Amino acid sequence: MATFELYRRSTIGMCLTETLDEMVQNGTLSPELAIQVLVQFDKSMTEALETQVKSKVSIKGHLHTYRFCDNVWTFILQNALFKNEDSQETVGRVKIVACDSKLLTQ
Repeated sequence: MATFELYRRSTIGMCLTETLDEMVQNGTLSPELAIQVLVQFDKSMTEALETQVKSKVSIKGHLHTYRFCDNVWTFILQNALFKNEDSQETVGRVKIVACDSKLLTQ
């Protein structure tokens, strides 16, 4: 199964990468094993988002910038309002990266 590496730029992905880098520098982990951990992270994030997330969110905001390149949409919204069934939250600036899930099966 192919995966996207975009989850590595999330907070948890960046923390994992920093920790793995530290472990490689200390000699606790080999670079090859660190790469395998990151690949597994990509697969696990993709699977978890496909199978475990059931909630829906609506987003409204001012579209500052949008881009479509290599089948990847990037949107930058200002004053974005996120709403779900229970609550709502306003965020000053948010970047949304959307990839076509059909590309994962190719």
